[in-house]
Amino acid sequence: MTSETIISIFLGVGLAASVGFRVFLPLFALSLASYNGIWDLNDSWEWMGSLAAVITFGVAMVVEVFAYYIPWVDNLLDSLAIPLAAIAGTAVMVSTMADVDPLVTWTLAIIAGGGTASAIKGASATGRLASTATTGGIGNPIVSTIETGTATVVSLASLFVPVIAAILVIVILIFIFIIYRKLRPRTKT
Repeated sequence: MTSETIISIFLGVGLAASVGFRVFLPLFALSLASYNGIWDLNDSWEWMGSLAAVITFGVAMVVEVFAYYIPWVDNLLDSLAIPLAAIAGTAVMVSTMADVDPLVTWTLAIIAGGGTASAIKGASATGRLASTATTGGIGNPIVSTIETGTATVVSLASLFVPVIAAILVIVILIFIFIIYRKLRPRTKT
């Protein structure tokens, strides 16, 4: 494996994790980076770097970000975004993989990309439901701001310092695991 391949894997995993917080923000970031020549996409994914894709993903991102600030609509969006996150996480991983056999690319994309995005989206949706239940939705804009900020930071780190993004993803997944362990009901033996 070349260093370029490893960096592309880190980029893909970082963007997939970002997709778990906001589906369209990392797609917009990747599209904009490709459009501006910051990151080259696989040949079959070059369309993501077109002006039409930048505009489409940009509009979708703005709508998504603002929609998450509307209590109860944010919970509805989460139910729709869980399967979309798996698809988008897989797509960003595939689109960024460099010099890898297609079987390995798709396997990594589905497991690392789609799996990471789904795990994070599931955890964030659960967190939002808890916020809705405990605050009546009043606390949800704070949750939305944290999620959007995290998606932005991890997306930018993925594009400019993919190794740092991979570390951030590991930290996020550990944090989710710790919270899950604390909230999970204990069985008595």
